Amino acid sequence: MSVIGKDIRATLGTREVLRGIDVEARAGEVTAIIGPNGSGKTTLLRCLTGELACHGTVTLDGEDIHAMPAHALAARRAVLEQATPLAFPFTVAEVVRLGHRAGAEATDPGVPRAALAAVGLQAKAGRFFQELSGGERQRVQLARVLAQVWSPVLDRRSRWLFLDEPVASLDIAHQLEVMHVSRGFADAGGGVVTVMHDLNLTAMGADRVILVSEGRILKSGAPDAVLTDTTLSAAYACGIRVNTAPVMPFILPQAARPVG
Repeated sequence: MSVIGKDIRATLGTREVLRGIDVEARAGEVTAIIGPNGSGKTTLLRCLTGELACHGTVTLDGEDIHAMPAHALAARRAVLEQATPLAFPFTVAEVVRLGHRAGAEATDPGVPRAALAAVGLQAKAGRFFQELSGGERQRVQLARVLAQVWSPVLDRRSRWLFLDEPVASLDIAHQLEVMHVSRGFADAGGGVVTVMHDLNLTAMGADRVILVSEGRILKSGAPDAVLTDTTLSAAYACGIRVNTAPVMPFILPQAARPVG
């Protein structure tokens, strides 16, 4: 089971953001999309979810996502965007139920509570969303998308989480919590596609890495194949050194140096 994009091209305004990308993400894995600012990471994610119109084809387990009814697509995949502002005074529980109602398990009243517990916010279910810190709001939104596709596999079909920079505003403990949630979802048979900036968390948590540069895929594969000195230095336009600990590669920021 997989999400496959073929010859994905996208233009925003007059700028060609994606220039013919072929990509595959597999169920049971965490696929991380990395690359410098402006390289097309978020645009690629939005094309894979159907949130953004693009040229080319995107299939979910062999089905064209653009031919799927909205309710059927919502039952199969959930999307966490970088920011999801709310203008109305919803409580935390109400925000999570927005995702729950869009999913296939909307009749199970225990799902929103379990989703909040998964991100450590069950005690704040009755608080207003606007009263929370930025990091707490991000975790509530993660609980919302989890509630939408709570069972990683349903009716023998994998379900998917698409996450755009899910750890960007979080402290280290909650970053690890999000990575743990993603890992658990994939290990249970679901698929996770996430845009990441933190290369060390990517090395730690991803099964497959897609490195995007200037609207094209510079390299994709296992973390140790993509996270190399030469490849990262070329993508980020600065000298980067990848070191290897006993369990995984790691990238030291102090080793980065401007090129030239």
